[in-house]
Amino acid sequence: MIKSLLLFTTTLFLAATTVGVSVDTEASQVTWKGYKVTGSHEGTIAVQEGDLEFTDGVLTGGGFTINMSTIKATDISGGSAAKLEGHLKSADFFGVEAHPTATFKITKVVSRGMEGDYRITGDITIKETTESIRFNAKVIEADGVYTATADLKLDRTDFDVRYGSGSFIDNLGDKTIYDEFDLGITLVTKK
Repeated sequence: MIKSLLLFTTTLFLAATTVGVSVDTEASQVTWKGYKVTGSHEGTIAVQEGDLEFTDGVLTGGGFTINMSTIKATDISGGSAAKLEGHLKSADFFGVEAHPTATFKITKVVSRGMEGDYRITGDITIKETTESIRFNAKVIEADGVYTATADLKLDRTDFDVRYGSGSFIDNLGDKTIYDEFDLGITLVTKK
């Protein structure tokens, strides 16, 4: 009986297969949206590299890096877009010259009960500051390709991005830029 139980347990342990799958950086992207008193701006940031880990088809880990020098504004064009992009890359905001990348690494994955629905905990690093965050994510598999999507909200002041923040500067009026901004993440794996 004990021998059979040990054999069964060993078989189950050996049957679990964990696979790391590289992210297709051309098919993946991060979108952003920042808010101010008089409106908002939005755009994209390119995914530089990443991977997702699956154990028997269930998400168990992974992470990605974004290239901060690729920040683009998509709601405006021409000189206005170039000015905004330059300002976001400057030391006032993300200091891209000194901090060219931002990263996210999954530290915990919990199924939310429905296939492909997860509660993710992980460490995000922006401007050399790391914060633990939690958010919901959806992972869909089709023809050997996984697509992971998530929407999250971050407080930029947690990462020492305080330009135009009403939390730190008084009397900004309609020049106030809200502290929270949105990130939309879409990671598509290679086949």
